[in-house]
Amino acid sequence: MKKRANKVLEEEETLCCCEYVNRLGERSHVVACCCDCEDLDDACDRFMKREPQKPESLSHVAEVFTDRIRMPWLWGGARKVDLSIIPPLILLPVLLHLAALHFLLGMAILTALPGLVLWYYYFTHRKKGQTLFFLSLALFSLAYMYYLFITYVLPSGDVSLVQLAVVTVGVILTLVALVHTKREPGIVRPNKEAVHSTVTYYSPLADRDPVINGGRQDVTMTVANRAGSSEHAGVELKESSQRNWCPACRVVRPPRAGHCRICGVCVLRLDHHCVWLNSCVGQLNHRSFLLTLVLFLLTSLYGISLVLQSVCPNQHLLTALLYCPGVYNQYSSALCFTCAWYSGIVTCGLLHLLVVQVINVSYNVTEREARIALRDKTARRAYWGLVVDTGVYSRGFRGNWEEFMTMGEKLNPPSPVPTELV
Repeated sequence: MKKRANKVLEEEETLCCCEYVNRLGERSHVVACCCDCEDLDDACDRFMKREPQKPESLSHVAEVFTDRIRMPWLWGGARKVDLSIIPPLILLPVLLHLAALHFLLGMAILTALPGLVLWYYYFTHRKKGQTLFFLSLALFSLAYMYYLFITYVLPSGDVSLVQLAVVTVGVILTLVALVHTKREPGIVRPNKEAVHSTVTYYSPLADRDPVINGGRQDVTMTVANRAGSSEHAGVELKESSQRNWCPACRVVRPPRAGHCRICGVCVLRLDHHCVWLNSCVGQLNHRSFLLTLVLFLLTSLYGISLVLQSVCPNQHLLTALLYCPGVYNQYSSALCFTCAWYSGIVTCGLLHLLVVQVINVSYNVTEREARIALRDKTARRAYWGLVVDTGVYSRGFRGNWEEFMTMGEKLNPPSPVPTELV
């Protein structure tokens, strides 16, 4: 009887592809209404009566709406859809097709589009939250440009099969490098083998806000902790709490590691948090990150040159983007020309990022270390701020690149034994 009862319970807990567990822990279905009737009725009543809205009522409506936007999935019930991936799928084709209608309209849209993206970047960066908007925009831009290349440029007969194969291979290699970059930035792991016991203190550490966690601190103790003298341990505690101890991850960070407030983890040799990847760039994926940039830039430049040769055959490639007479006489050629301009804007932005990355690697400095050094005024700047030399880890141009090319082969070291935290 017990086995039969357990089997019935398991069958009841199994979700079909259109069901999910909502934010209240209740079973729901994807065809359910995307709002909570009570909260929505209350908001509408207050709006009709011209009364101020309750902040919690509007937030409840937004939470229920985002929680109920699901898509059927074959395993584990319906999956939640991140709403930040939807705007690029709609706005990018609409804006590009509108920009192809007239030259002045194209200039206005292509000028406003980067400004809109930058505004959204600073808006999300200020909140320190994760978003899939930029990753969705990058992937959809690559896919949509390739689609337009196949449907508009290839039928014109100006592109050979070899050239098509080169573009296709470039797109595939870029996606493969992107997937490899997304895998693992090099998260700092605690050294569990050296842990002997855990002691709970009710007084905050030096760099810890006493409001957080009720003033309680869980400190790892090892055998080596008990052997040291109290005076030496006190000095080590003060130094480590200021430099290496991460109160959020509760680990002792190795040199050059840093904590990402967006991802909520400590990363080995943290360079920066890349919004286009929605992930950190660290020791284990920095090389593949540079490879992704190089592959994308080469593919983009080659594709732009093929498009301009097709829509502006009588113009030189260097001047075709600025002067292409008669390109707006036909909508298909105008759309291709507009997409070439859009790809050129994206390429210029990523080219600047690649140049900064190459310079930083040449001086053996990460983007995070450069920002900290500039803030503390301990770095040397040159060439309009492109070169930031801290002079701490540099081993010469060749030595810096040798270290960069081999750092991904090193094992992910665990967090050092926190012997100074006694």
